[in-house]
Amino acid sequence: RGVRIAYDQIVAGTDTLDAIIAGVNTQELDPTDQSVGLGGLPNEDGVVQLDASCMHGPTKRAGAVAALEDIATPSLVAKAVMDYTDHIMLVGAGAKKFALEMGFKEQNLLTEKSRQDWLRWKMRLNPNDNWLEQPDAGAAHTSSRDGERERLEYDQHGVPYTYGTINMNAVDAKGDISSVTTTSGLSWKIPGRIGDSPIVGAGQYCDNGVGAAGSTGRGEANIKVCGAFLAVEFMRQGIAPEQALMKVMERVIAMTEKRLLDEKGRPYFDLNFYAVSKDGRYAGACAYEGSKFAVCDAKGARLENSAFLFKRSERPTRRPLSGTMSPR
Repeated sequence: RGVRIAYDQIVAGTDTLDAIIAGVNTQELDPTDQSVGLGGLPNEDGVVQLDASCMHGPTKRAGAVAALEDIATPSLVAKAVMDYTDHIMLVGAGAKKFALEMGFKEQNLLTEKSRQDWLRWKMRLNPNDNWLEQPDAGAAHTSSRDGERERLEYDQHGVPYTYGTINMNAVDAKGDISSVTTTSGLSWKIPGRIGDSPIVGAGQYCDNGVGAAGSTGRGEANIKVCGAFLAVEFMRQGIAPEQALMKVMERVIAMTEKRLLDEKGRPYFDLNFYAVSKDGRYAGACAYEGSKFAVCDAKGARLENSAFLFKRSERPTRRPLSGTMSPR
């Protein structure tokens, strides 16, 4: 739905950045989507903190917000930072103060569904604390929507975990390019944690002479390679979008610490990249087979398969123990 909204607006003459932000707004304002905006899964304290960034190719400008609370559309606040300030990123209380001054409405972003999921997670943290586990917790995952399943994973108790994010990139008939990424971030994160989404060059990046790229998935892995920027730079060298994204994915794995890799060097996590070139070519790529991405052009809105490095059957099934990380 979001890509169709963005495409229709671009065809009608809307600026590419305004159009794609309108596209992601549909998900930011959807309380049933637990990966972004209203209803996004909260941090470990039960507080929803949102991140977003955007870039406008024609003007070479960018804006971002991070750890934004109580404002459902961080993508619009990021654009306001771009439009009305000489800064690129505002965070935390300062970002919220700015949003309120710009007329954005304050609201509680924690829906009943996300609150219940947070409590279910919290009840299972420590078997020796005073929280009692609820007997019906394991049935939680059965009500998830098909679209939600693409961005949420569930443990054996039905507790959802997400690195879920939405990245949208667009090029119009004039060759003008924009990009935006929005997220509620890693579920149950340490308060204040920032992933790649609000970081220009990591969560999204565009160059009006080349193309745009962005990512969803484990932000910590992407930040270390500045994946969106790297993808655009590969395209600048004449590499097609799909091959550019695969090279970025290979770089991610090369830069991943050993505790997050199995004995064959395959990551315990997945990460998705998306790109569009100035001439309209596009692609998606990921670590493991099975991911899809949405695209809309004159042929209509549809899902297409992402390129991948490993087959789904090769994905490691166990998660690394959190206690194995060296303090160094």
